[in-house]
Amino acid sequence: MNLENTQIQMRKGILEYCILQIVSRGEVYASDMLEELTSARIMVVEGTLYPLLTRLRKAGLVEYKWVESSAGPPRKYYKLTAKGTDFLNSLNATWNDLVKSTNLIAAKKPEKPTSTSTKQHT
Repeated sequence: MNLENTQIQMRKGILEYCILQIVSRGEVYASDMLEELTSARIMVVEGTLYPLLTRLRKAGLVEYKWVESSAGPPRKYYKLTAKGTDFLNSLNATWNDLVKSTNLIAAKKPEKPTSTSTKQHT
């Protein structure tokens, strides 16, 4: 197995959750999401982000509005819907359970072998 591939898959697995967390803080532009995700070492490109945002919008979890920009074309700013807030609250509970469970497993020390477990049965 390739360590880097496994790490990438772990990060991809939480991408939707991270995006919803970012959007939950208020109206946000997609390039700002990309910047925050990248600075958090969750590598994502526009070709991944925009389809995910479209899927979240079609699911009714986020919505967007166009805002005129003095520096170019209008920008789409995303925010959570009420349904998105409820969805994220449920994901938060799931995330907290996963972190707790994972930490329990990761913190468990190996058991010392006992004399009966090391004997071979013949």
